[in-house]
Amino acid sequence: MALIEARGAVVSKNALMARVWPGRVVEENNLQSHISALRAALGRDREVIRTVSGRGYQFVGEILALPEGGDDRASLGPKAADPGALPPTNVPEPVSELIGREDELAEVVNLMGAHRLVTLTGAGGIGKTRLAVALARELRPHFADGVAAAVGLELGGEASVQNVAQRLAGRRLLLVLDTCEHVIEIAASMAEAALGAGPELRILATSRELLKAEGEWVYPVSPLAVPTAEVEQGDFVEYGAIRLFLERARAANPRFAPDRPLVELIAAICRRLDGIPLAIELAAARASALGVEGIAARLDDRFHLLTGGKRTALPRHQTLRATLDWSYELLTEPERVILRRLAVFAGPFSLEAATAVAADPETELASVVENLASLVMKSLVTTEGDGAVARYRLLDTTRAYASEKLDESGQRDSLGGRHAEYYRDVFERAETEVLARPASEWLADYAPEIDNLRSALDWAFSPHGGDVSVGIALTAAAVPLWVYLSLVDECRRRVERALTALVAAARSDACLEMKLQAALGESLRQVGGAVTEMESAWTRTLELAKGTGNVDYELRALVGLWMFRDQGSLALARQFAAGAKTPADRLIGDQMIGHSYFIQGNQSSARRHLERAIANHVPGAFAGSAIIRFQLDHDPMRSLARVLWLQGLPEQAMCMAERLVERAKAQDHAYSLCSSLALAACPIALWTGNFHLAEQYIEVLHETSNRYALTLWHALGRAHRGVLLTKRGNLRAELPQLRAAFEECWVVPAGYRVLMIVPQLLEALGRAGQTSEGLVRVNEAIQRAERTAEGWIFAELLRVKGELLLQQEMRASPEAEECFQQAGEIAREQGALAWELRAATSLARLWHGQNRRSEALALLQPVYDRFTEGFDTADLKAAKVLLDTLL
Repeated sequence: MALIEARGAVVSKNALMARVWPGRVVEENNLQSHISALRAALGRDREVIRTVSGRGYQFVGEILALPEGGDDRASLGPKAADPGALPPTNVPEPVSELIGREDELAEVVNLMGAHRLVTLTGAGGIGKTRLAVALARELRPHFADGVAAAVGLELGGEASVQNVAQRLAGRRLLLVLDTCEHVIEIAASMAEAALGAGPELRILATSRELLKAEGEWVYPVSPLAVPTAEVEQGDFVEYGAIRLFLERARAANPRFAPDRPLVELIAAICRRLDGIPLAIELAAARASALGVEGIAARLDDRFHLLTGGKRTALPRHQTLRATLDWSYELLTEPERVILRRLAVFAGPFSLEAATAVAADPETELASVVENLASLVMKSLVTTEGDGAVARYRLLDTTRAYASEKLDESGQRDSLGGRHAEYYRDVFERAETEVLARPASEWLADYAPEIDNLRSALDWAFSPHGGDVSVGIALTAAAVPLWVYLSLVDECRRRVERALTALVAAARSDACLEMKLQAALGESLRQVGGAVTEMESAWTRTLELAKGTGNVDYELRALVGLWMFRDQGSLALARQFAAGAKTPADRLIGDQMIGHSYFIQGNQSSARRHLERAIANHVPGAFAGSAIIRFQLDHDPMRSLARVLWLQGLPEQAMCMAERLVERAKAQDHAYSLCSSLALAACPIALWTGNFHLAEQYIEVLHETSNRYALTLWHALGRAHRGVLLTKRGNLRAELPQLRAAFEECWVVPAGYRVLMIVPQLLEALGRAGQTSEGLVRVNEAIQRAERTAEGWIFAELLRVKGELLLQQEMRASPEAEECFQQAGEIAREQGALAWELRAATSLARLWHGQNRRSEALALLQPVYDRFTEGFDTADLKAAKVLLDTLL
């Protein structure tokens, strides 16, 4: 019946469960079982019940009304007897389309079918009246005596609640009580009396707070749906807020046709206006005069901007300020005080936070709780969460209004101080918990506090007041949250400001400075800071850690120095391993030593240490500790995948890289994912010639690094993309991007080992005919490899140099032959079979051109025969083609 009564509208799962099992907690699978049973009963007509993914269910069959007297006990009852004449009404006809309320309309129709008093609640301007009018028109056929906002009773006596109720008794009428909040008590009395006088009357009320009348069912009207910042533009038209803005803007200017950037800006405007229909309509009406960009730029002054509503609208709907004034004036003075004080919160807040910040000696805690609950009931404070633990929030527009009132009260500074001190204590507690709790639980508690954190720091360091001591302590305590959320650049800026304030205050707090210096060193590394600045930060961290006896930060500093130190990285890794006390740290020590061997070119030692680390590794067990302490999940597979490829095991290497990416995605840490893609998955896919997979990985790297402003990983992503484009397309057309990618790689600190990308970029330069430039670049790369002790790449750089020499001279070159031979010898000594195959292929091709076929075959065949897998990869296929030619 619920689906049929919706007459083709989608009925949400929640609405169905509320209708069928009112007041009971029911699992969703019960609803699914009943839907399945209903379809089975319908047999061949089972398709008339349609599942609408993510929304609910819909009845799409033909509906015929039952004759008068049919069973309507659970419904609104039959329609009017005369199908050609609708019952009377004085509810106005709609002049414009009700946009974005299809689901709400269906849900409230169902509520009205099950309950005699339904109240639509919500903030001012949310669209309660528009929805009520649409509902009244929708339900009109079901009430023989009509639908009325004004009944027109002839009382013939005293105009009392009881007299009115008696006159309504017996009428099959839907009565609409619109805007009850300013007469809430008499509206509640009237509703109770009228419903008690007879069984046929039903009431639909709208109010910014509950009537609290007997039998009342409440439907909170939500803001219109607004896309998040991550939603693609193609999906924007599905959101009611965007549709409303576009419709109203086109009504004022039929030529209004925004392009993609403007639609994205409209989405941002709708987000800032919280999806409130009145605010969106006022903003859209200004679009023809100020333009979308002008509106977006002026939203901080929204109360002066959003004026000029419809001439026929009620005064409280003429401007956005008037709407808030109406609600504010209806509050008691204690409620106004609490609302003003809650404006200090920049995001969601808990009851504990509200009482800690909004209470003072003159305001008792019980009063804060009571008035907060009242503000929720009056739709000025919204609640969030699943109901287990309540969290509260002021819509941005409400907060802006309350913030003005807070400024007028003169309490801004004192409230700002209480707010900052409270969140300092919150994040100091979070800091003590971060290594002891699962990351998902910790983030669920503290990630929602990010906006309040920012607001507290802005106040603490503000030039007009504030408290830098609170700001410094809060900055140091908040570092784990920035790290988990990969907000690297924000972390760097906040930490630099705190360190500057610490120096200016001439305070000596070794513990605070140590934490801030460590955070600065890591954030500088991630955003591509100068090596000298990174080294200074980590060296100071190490000094302070040793001075205070803090072994944990001593280990952090050793990792920080190891990550970018060219010479001596193996010594730092061994120093870390010697100081490691926990199983997690011993694994990281093995990984560091193995990686250092890999960089030097000792692949057998590298593999031994890395495989030992993996053998003792429990996936995810230590990831949170590694991310917080070292800003990276030090997964040994990241280095071992490259070692396996170098040793001639490309299939195993690719498989490990794929597992690494999946593990990083599961970890949900952007920095770890980007490092796994840039340093393992992307290069291995390119090395093996799997361009389709490489393209997928590069796209994820590009999108993730761009979203989190991880500039260095973004640069490496562009470099990988440059390599891929040159292997697929017109080299000359891609030359500018190729050069740009090379320049970006060249300034990346040594710790990122970007030389692995350079040989492919140099080869592309050669294929594009830029051999002179390529030779200059390859000599620079060889010098850098020597300076940074990156022996692992030396053989490949020599081979590429030989290829460039051959292309430049267009004939046999003794120097090129020597480069190939040296490359092969170095690769053989290092156990780098992949580089050895490339060097042997290049030299064999040269000898083949010199008619030295037997020598070429004797050189290449044994190297090729040492491979046991990967025969479909690019290098082995190229070697096989050459071997077939030589045979």
